[in-house]
Amino acid sequence: MISENHKNYILLRDEQDDIKDFAQFLPYIFDQFKGKNVIVDLLQYNAAILNDLLLFLELSNAHRATKQSFVMVNAALSIDDIPEELMVVPTLQEAQDVIDMEEIERDLGF
Repeated sequence: MISENHKNYILLRDEQDDIKDFAQFLPYIFDQFKGKNVIVDLLQYNAAILNDLLLFLELSNAHRATKQSFVMVNAALSIDDIPEELMVVPTLQEAQDVIDMEEIERDLGF
């Protein structure tokens, strides 16, 4: 896994080519990202299906419950096919925008 620290988030990217292994690996190391916004870059998985993204649902819910953003980046599926519980956007720029907006909402008490 590759991790990159940015101003207000950490970007995580898989070095392998197995989305299921990546989804299973993240919960084991995720304590090191507590208190930080996270973007999970899944752009390399251009043939991902909904079940692949749902592998991240439990981790996403747990992280978002701590009042931090958890955004996945993948363009394989239409936004209409993704449940509202998952935050999935098609580009890294949109993921950064989501984090910025969620930070503002938290600052305003939403």
